[in-house]
This record gives sequence, structure tokens and C-alpha cells, in this order.
Amino acid sequence: MAHESKPSSDSGRYAARGVSASKSEVHAAVDRLDRGLYPSAFCKIVADNLTGNPDQCVVTHSDGSGTKALLAYLWWKETGDATVFRGIAQDSIIMNIDDLLCVGVTKGVILSSTINRNAKAIPGAILAELINGTEDVLAMLRAQGFGITSGGGETADVGDLTPTLTVDSTATAILARKDVVDAANVGPGLAIVGIASGGTCAYEKGENSGIGSNGLTSARHELLSKYYAEKYPETYDKATPADLAYCGPHRLHDPLPGSALTVGQALLSPTRTYAPYALRLLQALGPQRVKGLVHCSGGGQTKCRRFGTNVHFIKDNLFPTPPIFAEIAKVSGTDAKEMHQVYNMGHRLEIFLTPADVQVALQLAASLGLAAQVIGRTEASTQPDGSNHVTVIKDQQALAYA
Repeated sequence: MAHESKPSSDSGRYAARGVSASKSEVHAAVDRLDRGLYPSAFCKIVADNLTGNPDQCVVTHSDGSGTKALLAYLWWKETGDATVFRGIAQDSIIMNIDDLLCVGVTKGVILSSTINRNAKAIPGAILAELINGTEDVLAMLRAQGFGITSGGGETADVGDLTPTLTVDSTATAILARKDVVDAANVGPGLAIVGIASGGTCAYEKGENSGIGSNGLTSARHELLSKYYAEKYPETYDKATPADLAYCGPHRLHDPLPGSALTVGQALLSPTRTYAPYALRLLQALGPQRVKGLVHCSGGGQTKCRRFGTNVHFIKDNLFPTPPIFAEIAKVSGTDAKEMHQVYNMGHRLEIFLTPADVQVALQLAASLGLAAQVIGRTEASTQPDGSNHVTVIKDQQALAYA
């Protein structure tokens, strides 16, 4: 019998580093604003005021590589290899593109990139790798059938704001309203198919650890040693408690237990895109049969809680924990409750489907070399107020998020 843990807030190690897994303060402010044409969609969707076509809508999304750029900085400082920043360009782009996928966008995307740097610390060679890396990622997406074009960008020298750099992007697309995937359609009685975040798939050049671009503030500090705090103090907030700053046992070149990757390679694995998969899924089933797509980014395995109505999300068949997450939990002592709220823990895309459509979803994933499986189901909420909640059952433990 699984034993149940109590709901937790942002009071753990993640929050102590100045980061919110639930983003409760953000949602408290944003949820009071106009939610757009489809209030329950994964991204905000507004009327097409660009062309005035009432049959179309516009989606704009902004995100970035977050503190993963600091890992690339450490790698570059230690090795002199600036090409590592090509992966950071991918992280910034894919964190936008894969959110757009979740409302049905597969073409007509215009991307703009913003790099904020301290010019004394970040030379032109790094900018060149970021710019060229961006073009490489866009070419890869186009080769896979995803329609995207560069709209240029901005590089700002803001040494007073950042000791190193930030890498962000904004993606905009016009979408036919008939093609919108509206997560309002998520309800009881659906299967949840998870698509793995790690391993090697047909359109990647090598093994992916599955880390993506969420939780890297904690992952960096939990795994890497005090050596980095002492040698590169520009890479962390001095307000971070001393016992939580670079408190791990590893250097970047250390082997990651249970993996062929080093710790540095695993932390820097470029965020996998699900664009090749999602566009084929939407072509095969159409947006009406795909009841919901959720990119398990901020909030990890609890992200789905924000979508649909009167839903109990039960996840009782998750993938085995990838080595990167197992090592973070081991060296930090972070409990399973917080791990599943901060990290994707093995899959970063969820598809909500009727059971009759599951085989199509699984077969399409297999054709691209993506590991996929039914990781759970939806039932009616058991909360007194009918609100959405999540139960993760793994390793004989039930983790409840309400």
C-alpha cells in the first residue's frame, strides 16, 4: 500500500534559492487579467488584430534558457569551448516553441531573440555561437516540418544588470481558430500519454539527459561543488544561504552515475523539442481529438493541474527516474514531493486523449525514436470544491498536490 505525503508549498530547497516551482505569486497577478479568447488554453490566445481576420487568432510567447546559461558560462570558462552556447540558443527557442505546440501552432512562427550580457565577461565569440546556434535550431525545425522564421533580435550590453548573460526569445504566430487545441477539453475519462524527456531520438545528435530548462537553479547548486562558488562568484546570488550555494560533490567533468554522460554534459543537454512529434500527432488526429497538450515545464508533474475542469490527474505509471534526477535527489536529500514539482522526472510532454486514440499517439512516438507510454489517467475531482488536483504514485509512495 502506498503511503501518502501531505501537500507542500514553495518552502523547500528550491524556494530557499529564490525560485518558485508553483509560481503562485505570478499566477495570482496574471489570473486577474483578461485570459484571451480561450481562457483555459495552455497559452494566451488573442484576436487577430494583425490582419483583422475573424477566423484567425494570434499567439505570442516569451521564455528563455534561464540559469542554464550560467552552466554554459562555467563550461566555457573551464574549457574555452564557446560552442556550448549553441545548446543555450536551443534551450531559449524550444521553451517557447514547445509551449506554442500545446495550443496547436505548427507553422507561421516568427522568432525574436534577446541577449542581455555583461560585455566585460561575455565576448563576441559567445554571441556568434548564440546567433549561429539559433539559425541551426531554426533550420532543424524547418527540416522536421515546423514552420518558423527568424525575425531578428537584440543584444543589449547591460553590465549593471547582469554579471554574465541571459538568453531569451519571443515567438509569435497566427493560428486558424479551427486548429486551436483548447485544454478546456481536458476532463475525466481520458488517458495521459507521456513522451520521454531523455534518451536519444531520431532528430537528436546524441543522448539527452532529459533535464530541459527548468529547475536548473537548484540542479546546478545541488550537483556542483564549492569550487565553482569560490572560482566564479559571478554565477550565483550572494543572498543564497551558504549551505545551498554550490553544495554538491561534483565537478563538470565527473561521470554521472548510471549514465554515459558527465555531470556537465547532462546538465547542459539541450532542451528536447517535441515539435516533430506534435505536428504529426495533430495531422493524424486533428485538434478536436487531441483534448489537451501540456508541456511539463515550470511546475513539473503538477503543471497539468492548471488545465481542464473538475479533474483528478492520476499518474501511476511514470517512466523510471532518469539518472540526472536520481543523482540530484541523492546528493541533496530533496524529497520526492519536491522533486516531482520542480523537475519533469522523465517526461516533459503530456497528451490527453480518449483511450481509443492512444495507440496512434504511441506509434507516432515510436516512429521518431521517442519513448512513450500511458503514464496515467484522469478521473473526476475528489476535492470538496471540485478543483483540480494531482496524485503521483511512484515507488510505493503517493504524492498529493491540491
